[in-house]
Amino acid sequence: MRLIFMGTPDFAVPVLDAFLQAGDEIVAVYSQPPRPAGRGQKLTPSPVQAFAEGHGLPVRHPVSLKTPEAQADFAALKADAVIVVAYGLLLPKPILDAPKFGCFNLHASLLPRWRGAAPIQRALMAGDAETGVCAMQMDIGLDTGPVLLRETVKIGPRMTVSELHDELARIGAPLMLRAVHDFADGKIAPQPQATEGVTYAAKLSRDDGRIDWTKSAVEIDRLVRALNPGVGTVFELNGERIKLLACEPVSATGMPGTMIDDAGTVACGTGALRLLKLQRPSKSPVAIADFLRGLPLPQGTSLLGTRLG
Repeated sequence: MRLIFMGTPDFAVPVLDAFLQAGDEIVAVYSQPPRPAGRGQKLTPSPVQAFAEGHGLPVRHPVSLKTPEAQADFAALKADAVIVVAYGLLLPKPILDAPKFGCFNLHASLLPRWRGAAPIQRALMAGDAETGVCAMQMDIGLDTGPVLLRETVKIGPRMTVSELHDELARIGAPLMLRAVHDFADGKIAPQPQATEGVTYAAKLSRDDGRIDWTKSAVEIDRLVRALNPGVGTVFELNGERIKLLACEPVSATGMPGTMIDDAGTVACGTGALRLLKLQRPSKSPVAIADFLRGLPLPQGTSLLGTRLG
């Protein structure tokens, strides 16, 4: 097939690779422009752009797809289909209508649950027992199009966002390849999404990572596993923003936000958390034992700092 691929993060790379390995012709790759990254803030291409250029594929990164010029350039590619995986721009109707078979999206949830920008993280934060991937036909709405194929993944009790991300990327690539080819061959038909059970995975912000010790240990643990790496989870202590990178719930009680021993256990609204890995500003992440050598948190210390800015 003659395809346009649109994607940006590493989650999208296995899908692009799958279509290349299948022998499809990728006439153009659309990705978000290079962004500043690292200590030097050097402009760095997205994972999709880096992969595409490494395989000799032409890459485009328009700021918008709403202009007549961008839409004319897109239509001139005369694609059979468009494959979209976490691209980062909404596709206007002229773009959706341009390819012969339409535009197809791989979404990292079991639609209609967790439509939107952060489905993997939101599923973990909510304590969902399972999630999955859907290969869907796109329409003008936000992840509202009919679904071609779906596959479910169980969320383990200690699963992190990185582990879930990698598993969904692994199963998503062959699912998307099969869905698009089978649709073009007339072997499968899109099924409308259910009207019940709709939830939205809003874009994440730093506010999402502010730890509220009055919540249960289970909820905070989910938050830490969902947002690291990413926006991160933090609390304030003596004016410092401390990043909490790993923890585990334990059976203990006490005043929420208070250290209940000298080994890094903090009471929560329900239960307690053993802190395992933390990071001070401008420092490297360290295990709790090393952290406490540099910044002791003796029993009775309160972690209820002022509101984070």
